[in-house]
Amino acid sequence: QVQLVESGGGLVQPGGSLRLSCAASGLAFSLYGMSWYRQAPGKERELVAGITSGGSTNYADSVKGRFTISRDNALNTVYLQMNSLKPEDTAVYYCNAKKDWRNYWGQGTQVTVSS
Repeated sequence: QVQLVESGGGLVQPGGSLRLSCAASGLAFSLYGMSWYRQAPGKERELVAGITSGGSTNYADSVKGRFTISRDNALNTVYLQMNSLKPEDTAVYYCNAKKDWRNYWGQGTQVTVSS
């Protein structure tokens, strides 16, 4: 079955960096659009960044210039490099894979930005 396994979350001070990884299995990874979403306590889940199968990227306005999404089709992995982190970036970050009607989620990884 399809599995998306996130890693790389943790506690970081404001201004710091983290790199999240999402390892995918059970799907034709290179054909899927991949995205990172996040959900903060009491808030709705929101799109952070996405990358198409062709490599085009898009970002939420709140993270433009600070976050970078990338993918390695040889490793079936998508990354989210997060720099200049702010307390408002604190959330559970989820990996998503989508193609046509197929839509899969990972279990999430916690990112906490605090001094």
